[in-house]
Amino acid sequence: KVVKNKVAPPFRQVEFDIIYGKGISKTGDLLDLGVAHEIIAKSGTWFSYKENRIGQGRENSKRFLAENPEISAEIEKRLRETLGLTASEMENNAEEPATKAKKTEKNS
Repeated sequence: KVVKNKVAPPFRQVEFDIIYGKGISKTGDLLDLGVAHEIIAKSGTWFSYKENRIGQGRENSKRFLAENPEISAEIEKRLRETLGLTASEMENNAEEPATKAKKTEKNS
């Protein structure tokens, strides 16, 4: 449970894998977010990406993503595009407040 945090709202429940000696599992997050945003399909215990089965069960699917970095990178890229976290979109979002501030200054 997040009680106090400078970058997120407090009192929220989160769930993620922490691997001893490595930290937060990136492949686990990719898998969970991919399923949540319908980039990775889940049917029973099987996970699939683009009609190809990744693995049966979460751990086997995480292992597949760790062993195939090109597929992991492709899934991450699609997730970033879906969530609006690509470099070009982030730059545009950063420029918008500056543009609005300049317009406000000109109007004053």
